Amino acid sequence: MRLRRAGPLAYAAGLLLASVPLFSPAPRSAFDLKGFAELPVLEGGRVKPLDSLARNSLLLIRGKQSALVDGKRLGAARWLLDAAYKPGLCDTYPVFVVDDPEVLGLLGLERGKSRYFAYWQLEPRRGEIRAQAAAAEKVEAARRTRFQAAVINCDRRLALYERLKNTFMVSGESDPAIELAVFTEVVPLAMRAIHSAKSSEKDRRALKVLAELLQRYRFLAASAAFKPLPPRAGAPADAWSAIGETLLKPTGGLEPHPGLASFALMGRAYIKDDAAAFKSALDEHKAWLERERPDAARHARAEVRFNNAAPFVSGMALYVAALLLVFASWALRREDVCDAARALAWSAFTVHTLGLVARVVLQGRPPVTNLYSSAVFVGWAAALLGLAAERVHRRGFAVAGAAAIGFTTLLIAQHLGASGDTMEMMRAVLDSNFWLATHVVCVTIGYSSTFLSAAMGIAWVIRRHLVKNPDPQASKALSSLAYGVIAFSLLFSFIGTMLGGIWADQSWGRFWGWDPKENGALLIVLWNALILHARWGGFARERGIMLMAVFGGIVTSLSWFGVNMLGIGLHSYGFMDKAFWWLSAFVASQLLVMVLGYLPPRFWEDKA
Repeated sequence: MRLRRAGPLAYAAGLLLASVPLFSPAPRSAFDLKGFAELPVLEGGRVKPLDSLARNSLLLIRGKQSALVDGKRLGAARWLLDAAYKPGLCDTYPVFVVDDPEVLGLLGLERGKSRYFAYWQLEPRRGEIRAQAAAAEKVEAARRTRFQAAVINCDRRLALYERLKNTFMVSGESDPAIELAVFTEVVPLAMRAIHSAKSSEKDRRALKVLAELLQRYRFLAASAAFKPLPPRAGAPADAWSAIGETLLKPTGGLEPHPGLASFALMGRAYIKDDAAAFKSALDEHKAWLERERPDAARHARAEVRFNNAAPFVSGMALYVAALLLVFASWALRREDVCDAARALAWSAFTVHTLGLVARVVLQGRPPVTNLYSSAVFVGWAAALLGLAAERVHRRGFAVAGAAAIGFTTLLIAQHLGASGDTMEMMRAVLDSNFWLATHVVCVTIGYSSTFLSAAMGIAWVIRRHLVKNPDPQASKALSSLAYGVIAFSLLFSFIGTMLGGIWADQSWGRFWGWDPKENGALLIVLWNALILHARWGGFARERGIMLMAVFGGIVTSLSWFGVNMLGIGLHSYGFMDKAFWWLSAFVASQLLVMVLGYLPPRFWEDKA
């Protein structure tokens, strides 16, 4: 039975499934974790909600955005609250990934059923970890051994956790609200002891207490992982401050920052498990934020909604479902199933687009600002091109390529996102919205279209060997489609490369400097031009063009990721061991596809 409305039904179902995370119930808790997660802070040069900070921190420490404690899932916001106000409890949570045997030996631990360990298990050898990491950091990144890289990672995770524990209050403090009250009381008494020739014993005791508190606050200021206190209305927008830093500053006759009391009262309430008092202090701080910094509060709430929606995760699932439906339509030879696949791919693309637009709005930047966002945009542009091409040649090839590339690039983005904040501040040399919106976007569209033509080449090879008695017209249509995509790629790659030269000339006074990234961009232009000339000159026919398109995927991957791992040049982001092996595996797989493409399809001929 054929479904006439398979397409609209599949599209609606895809969007409905993608919206489920937005309406999922929050984890049960007496405390207002949602409100706490929406509080804005300054970290890494940008304002973000505590939700993003907690997720990114836990991702760096554990490799996931949630913890698992006694078989139960612990959200990032709750984990951060425990780290800040109940550090003794949080020290028992197994969140530190340690899987290197030499690091385990250094810590005096053995690998059991789990590779996760608690802070209390690592803390006794903390000094040795720091010493080994300091020695390893003196070695060039590309020359470090596995142990050196692992011990540096372990040290950085421990340091991050220790800073998080000492941001709202000094770890181990019993009642931050009482300490703040004592501090407020002793300051005028201590000042009198300093400036008055006749000071009382009470004043001198106050001076001693103040000295001890100031020493604690200097440590608190130096240890802070982020700045939770927004500037007052009228102050510069970037004048955020840490709690310890604010306590050390003279008030200049002004009232102390209201956030000091709010966070102290929240801490006291959380330590005493008083959910009502916690919410009262939280609501008071949020009300102050709405009066003084409503823009920061709105931005934080919007980013929390984006985090909860997780559009790129939903997009990945929908792309996979669309790809499987395409395969099913080919196996069943049913056009209605192919219609459903197209519609599901469009729903995946819609979710992908919404996520991309949300990032642009949250960052206030063009879509490509770092390696993570380039992966998101490459997949988006490839999906758009593939879906547009499918409207011209309705055989399922283009939608399969669009879904495959959309899923793969979002998967790559997920792995790149494991390194921390994906909306990080721009490097100074890249801080230009005009060039980011022209040069970078054009070059990235060139990547997308070249990958799409490579996917079509792979589909051609697979079809050649797996389909018995393939339709020559279908193969010709696929070849023509790939040819058009290659021409499109050449146009955008060339324009993007030229714009990059103009940007370089304006930035550091030279149009071309043979930087590895510049050379990689030029290779894409030259390879695509070579394919077109090979066809025009008759040097390559259908098979040759499709296999050259497959090799174009290798050229693009080396330009996109390979040159970033060389550790040299203006566009280098540092060597990445795991990325190197994945890139090598991708190149090897594409070379294997090319070899298969050169082999004649004798298996099916013999069967016939």
